[in-house]
Amino acid sequence: MGRRIPLWQVLIVIAFMVASLMYTIVIAKGYMHCALIFSGAFAAIVAVLNGYKWSYLEKGIIRNINSSMQALLILLTVGMLIGTWIAGGVIQAMIYYGLMILKPSIFLPAVCVICSIVSLATGSAWTTAGTVGIAFIGIGSALNVPIAMTGGAIISGAYFGDKMSPLSDTTNLAPAMAGATLFDHVRHMVYTVAPSWIGAVIIYAFIGAKHSSGDAGASMKSVVELQTVLKENFYISPVLLIPAVCVILLIVFKVPAMPGLYAGVWLGAICAMIWQGDNFGNLLGNIMYSGYTSETGNEFVDSLLTRGGLSAMFYSAVLVLCAMVIAGILDVADMLNIVCEKVLRFAKSRGSLVFITLVTCILCNILCADQYVSIVLPGRMYKEEFENRHLKNKNLSRCLEDAGTVTSALIPWTTCGAYMSSTLGISAAVYAPYAFMNLINPFVSLFYGITGITMERMSDEEYEECMRRREAEKKALADKLA
Repeated sequence: MGRRIPLWQVLIVIAFMVASLMYTIVIAKGYMHCALIFSGAFAAIVAVLNGYKWSYLEKGIIRNINSSMQALLILLTVGMLIGTWIAGGVIQAMIYYGLMILKPSIFLPAVCVICSIVSLATGSAWTTAGTVGIAFIGIGSALNVPIAMTGGAIISGAYFGDKMSPLSDTTNLAPAMAGATLFDHVRHMVYTVAPSWIGAVIIYAFIGAKHSSGDAGASMKSVVELQTVLKENFYISPVLLIPAVCVILLIVFKVPAMPGLYAGVWLGAICAMIWQGDNFGNLLGNIMYSGYTSETGNEFVDSLLTRGGLSAMFYSAVLVLCAMVIAGILDVADMLNIVCEKVLRFAKSRGSLVFITLVTCILCNILCADQYVSIVLPGRMYKEEFENRHLKNKNLSRCLEDAGTVTSALIPWTTCGAYMSSTLGISAAVYAPYAFMNLINPFVSLFYGITGITMERMSDEEYEECMRRREAEKKALADKLA
């Protein structure tokens, strides 16, 4: 352990990271991996100058990398899933039948609603994007809907369910950190999520109708052409939808994500062997690793279906590892806690406390590249302050999700942003301006914080019980450490 790092040095580290990333992305137009490593090295130098040993910092880096392993394994598995599902005709069937019912004028709001239903049922934004999300990208392209808009609608719907489903890990984590009960937390989130989601659907309906008004004929021509190419080159049947239905049902019935996705991989492989005439050796040795290569002769279809495989996920997997380098150093050197403690001094009112909580969650996503940290750290930091102001714990748990969960997919180097970018084939910077639910939600939460609407307060009896419980927890911890 080293000495406490001065705030001005922590701010220099943060500014250095932001400047490095902005220069790399905006000016150099390069990859952000090395900028994150470079920033991590700078943070390590600052920490070492303040008495931290490299071995201690290295343990922090490894611990953070270990915490991201589940996400990375899921990311790689989804790469195999996409490859086998295209080889098996699963994605093609989803696109083919989706084109029969989705029209350009209703496409964007329909995408948002359908993704909301799937994610609400599964509790997973990742599963939603990795299944129906991929198909919607293809359908949107055929309907001449800009891919950025389609991606934004998928993200909005996926994160609606990820926030509201009792099956979601973040929906369980936030109340656990804040000291609220799960269903109190879910019911309280309705006040912020519902208007954000409704506003997003209205915007999608407006821009969808506006976008489709002038090219209906061209869109329908593209639809017919795509359906014809798919039918001529692949076996298309409703039976090919079974793998997607099975994966969703497995998640609904609380089968862990990894086994559920692996089941999807092998169901896709079975479809490829039975209905598309592929062989097991090619699936195992090539498609699962390198992805599927489409050779229909139609440039648009080939670009749409040439994707997937483990190798397609390496860029994002390495990006997450690079982000965890600086995140680990910021964590073990206690730099973020130092910022939070100083910022808390400016929380003079209820509105400013909510504002600081929301900003801290977003800052944790940017600096630590992980939505779990953006829930755990602010939850731990601000729990007592919310209680001291007689605010019920569910107010804090709602804030943690209103900023921590929903903004995680909007930042390219977070685990969520990297996953969504690789799975959907769109950079987070491209779809983020159209992820309206995710963008609106923090502002709705801030509005409630400033006005006091829905910010429920403890009764005197609840406050006294809360103080007694807090003292008992502190005494138990002190006895454990003694």
